[in-house]
Amino acid sequence: MKKLTLSTLSLALLGAAGAAHAQSSVTLYGVIDESFQYVHNADSNNNSLYHLIGGNLQGNRWGLKGQEDLGGGLKAIFQLENGFDINTGKLGQGSRMFGRQAYVGLTHDTYGTLTFGRQYDPVVDLVQPLTADNYWGSTFTTPGDVDNNDNSSRTNSAVKYTSPVYAGFQFEAFYAFGGVAGSTGSGQTWSAAATYANGPFSVAAGYIVMDNASTLAGRGFVAATATPAGWGSGVTSDATFDSSVNSAFASAKSINIASVALQYVVGPFTAGARYSNAMYKPDGYSSFTATERYDVGAGFVNYQLTPAALVGLGYTFTHGKGNGASKTYNQISLGGDYNLSKRTDVYLVGAYQRASGNGVTASVADYGYDSNARSSEIVSLGIRHKF
Repeated sequence: MKKLTLSTLSLALLGAAGAAHAQSSVTLYGVIDESFQYVHNADSNNNSLYHLIGGNLQGNRWGLKGQEDLGGGLKAIFQLENGFDINTGKLGQGSRMFGRQAYVGLTHDTYGTLTFGRQYDPVVDLVQPLTADNYWGSTFTTPGDVDNNDNSSRTNSAVKYTSPVYAGFQFEAFYAFGGVAGSTGSGQTWSAAATYANGPFSVAAGYIVMDNASTLAGRGFVAATATPAGWGSGVTSDATFDSSVNSAFASAKSINIASVALQYVVGPFTAGARYSNAMYKPDGYSSFTATERYDVGAGFVNYQLTPAALVGLGYTFTHGKGNGASKTYNQISLGGDYNLSKRTDVYLVGAYQRASGNGVTASVADYGYDSNARSSEIVSLGIRHKF
């Protein structure tokens, strides 16, 4: 009798667990991307570099995401996403445990989604998917990622609303609390974006403002000299200073970025174009005096050779001006990708970049290889596995 009771209880518990599982789900996922890379003119002595580097097409990551059905069409959702260096095992995104994403929220099919935590901004969510970076990663993006086209920046303490899709239209609104005592807006970030898709045509536009903290301590000043040391510690958004292209403006009071992109798909061809304007604005504590402006225009064409093989061609024009200097970067990128299975592919991507202007040297893609020459090339042969 006792044995029967225990068995019955066990079956009841299993049944309850099964019912709970049917209403909730948790998914483990990830990307492992590794490549052998050649860089011509990789340093100030114009030496070539041969090495392994991860995260060409997508940043290496693993994560957990899940949802719970709360009834009436409402669900609780969460996502925790870790970034890492495949060649060293180190944590990415400033050694954060879940540096890529970490948020919780509620979603409803009719009313949209509200999330809280460390998140991507609306420009990354809605505009970036229409650009070449979505397919080919860093090799097709803006030099130095001055306009955050390659998602260099993520934002802490953010509240984001994502609307449902209305007849092809969707929008997002986003605000991150600066959290500086006595100065609520100091270090804040705000952004909004919208996208529209109709058959083969898609268009998206968005704007983001990332504010630096206003206090000396928050602005990253060196106490002994009272000189600006860089993007402040009280800022909600990560820095985007990946190379010499914009590193001189790390003491900016704010970074304002406007982006627009469009895409058209016809048969095996996908074509896209984008424009962005990034402004690095100073104040009295900055190490530069005038707004530094970057105008970026880019286009790409992909061709699906076979169901497994994709090739792409991209061009990016970047022009920076302000503070008595003018600089221009012309970049041509090529890529090929072949799917070995639904989860594993091999790829070959490369770029040539030519810099011109006042004392400007090449800084290919957003890898931070600052050459002492006017031109540089980069080629990566890699493999990517998704799980």
